[in-house]
Amino acid sequence: MTLTAQLHDFWSAFRSAAADADGKRLDERFYEAFFFGDSQPLADELAALVLQGRKRATAGSVWSFEAEGKRLPRPGDLSIVTNWAGKPLCVIETLSVEVLPFREVGAEFAATEGEGDGTLAYWQQGHRAYFNRECERAGRRFEEGMPVACECFRVIYQPGHGAAT
Repeated sequence: MTLTAQLHDFWSAFRSAAADADGKRLDERFYEAFFFGDSQPLADELAALVLQGRKRATAGSVWSFEAEGKRLPRPGDLSIVTNWAGKPLCVIETLSVEVLPFREVGAEFAATEGEGDGTLAYWQQGHRAYFNRECERAGRRFEEGMPVACECFRVIYQPGHGAAT
């Protein structure tokens, strides 16, 4: 996602709220500005779950990262979460990233993703559908053994709530 003036202003507000942190160091940790999912309803629903504190993880196909020429997120990375329209909503910090075959993603991670009823069965059903679409865009086919980047994060800035850095 291109960093619009609105995103730059949002990042500046985050830097100001994190007054005790070194702004240059925060800039060096910036990873991306993005929305979750691949449709407006999904992006806006998942962003709402993040803002509610229910969604604290996300999963992406490693193949998709490779197709986009993008490195995997790393602990300490900072990202701006937006809604589908590109409105910045919060800043998240990556806490951990574990690459696992799809079939080995467990119930604890599924619950941390906070989607649907929080069960592994729900996670698998929804993510099979999503990863089929994601793989198709990357010129691949979904496989149960495909590598999935399982990222856990925390919200460190939300307007009106300040910064937690």
